[in-house]
Amino acid sequence: MVARRDFIKNSALVAGVVGLGLPKTVFGWAGYTSQRPPLAKRKFTSEAVEKTIVKVKSQIADTKLGWLFENCFPNTLDTTVSFKKENGKPDTFVITGDINAMWLRDSSAQVWPYLPLVKEDAKLKEMVVGVINRQTKCILIDPYANAFNEGPTGSEWDKDLTEMKPELHERKWEIDSLCYPVRLSYNYWKISGDNTPFDDKYKQAAHLIVKTFKEQQRKEGHGPYKFQRISAVQSDTVANGGWGNPISPVGLIVSIFRPSDDATVFPFLIPSNMFAVVSLRQLAEISEIIYKDAAFAHECTVLADEVDRAIKAYAIVEHPKLGMMYGFEVDGFGNRLFLDDTNVPSLLSIPYLGYTSVDDPLYQASRHFVWSNFQPWFYRGKYGDGVGSPHTGNDYIWPMSVIIKALTSHDKEEIASCIKMLRNTDGDTGFIHESYHKDDPTKFTRPWFAWVNTLFGELILKVSQEYPDLLKRQYA
Repeated sequence: MVARRDFIKNSALVAGVVGLGLPKTVFGWAGYTSQRPPLAKRKFTSEAVEKTIVKVKSQIADTKLGWLFENCFPNTLDTTVSFKKENGKPDTFVITGDINAMWLRDSSAQVWPYLPLVKEDAKLKEMVVGVINRQTKCILIDPYANAFNEGPTGSEWDKDLTEMKPELHERKWEIDSLCYPVRLSYNYWKISGDNTPFDDKYKQAAHLIVKTFKEQQRKEGHGPYKFQRISAVQSDTVANGGWGNPISPVGLIVSIFRPSDDATVFPFLIPSNMFAVVSLRQLAEISEIIYKDAAFAHECTVLADEVDRAIKAYAIVEHPKLGMMYGFEVDGFGNRLFLDDTNVPSLLSIPYLGYTSVDDPLYQASRHFVWSNFQPWFYRGKYGDGVGSPHTGNDYIWPMSVIIKALTSHDKEEIASCIKMLRNTDGDTGFIHESYHKDDPTKFTRPWFAWVNTLFGELILKVSQEYPDLLKRQYA
């Protein structure tokens, strides 16, 4: 099994092969051959998705861009989804790609772009319900875990100094791990009108989410979670005996790890707290309308309001050069970290997750910071610019940052620039990767990373609906 931190710098000769059973890609082809698995080897197929691919690809003038969309948009369905019925209910296990485990965050994001199609495809709709059901089951096993096995098989991380269970792949506490399932289920309900996933188990999980958030406000001690790993990698283990650096309990929620699975420096991770505010308001609406439980809805709303007030009191900080903006991490004592990480949630992704608008002046100031030389993990290279991550080290840009920049922009030329960068940094593999070297896209990490592939598909789908003329351009 490939550890999440492990990564391979690949040439285009091996891209697309790992885990997919695909033929090797070669340089200098006359045309672009589909890099999707043969139909018989695809894990799941959706008629609505296939129709969407044909429709959108027909609008794309740039041959390589169309090829990328065709390969990437269905990548989650083609390669990562295992669907079955368990006790008569849909159950969908979604691996992240080259790691045979299901992250609550990744699995939610991987199927997210298919939500608009569920009303026209009953099979796809059932698959998404299966993801929600599986995530509910996972949360009830352990709300502090970020990644799960398909069964009680154990993990390479069994020796981590925390309360591991055989069903867990990894137990890194990240606020967003509980937010993403709420985002998926809430928006599934809003789009489909179907409330079948919201059974008693879901309600138990919702209560456990709120309980966990309150525990990690740490108003009454550290709470039950701690984590250490025997590792030479500093960001893979946790300071202060596994509890993280000290915080002042001001109402924010501690996140010991970032969505990159790297440890936080100051435990109040602000983009994730913003995501929690959005999720708590969604849980309140679900409770009020579906469960008719006004008391729990009120509890969710009160907690959301408290966290939101704390964000406004402690996370709006002054950069010495750029003025007022949102801090990335704070501790409640007045310390703050000026940084952004390219996983979502991030400062860049705040409007994408629904906390504020793109036009929010504080967001715009934060966005300017993220995409500038004031940000320590920002890089400019031969093929454009973007945000990197401590997770992959110096000089590696994450395409996810470029995609989120485009998804949070109203500037057509900025979006077009992002599309060009994405088109030209796949290492000629037909897929988007976790990261690539800023001056050489054939050096990249994670050849099979389904989240970013599907996210790229989401971007192209959005552009086809909102800025279709951008797809008529050539981007070579």
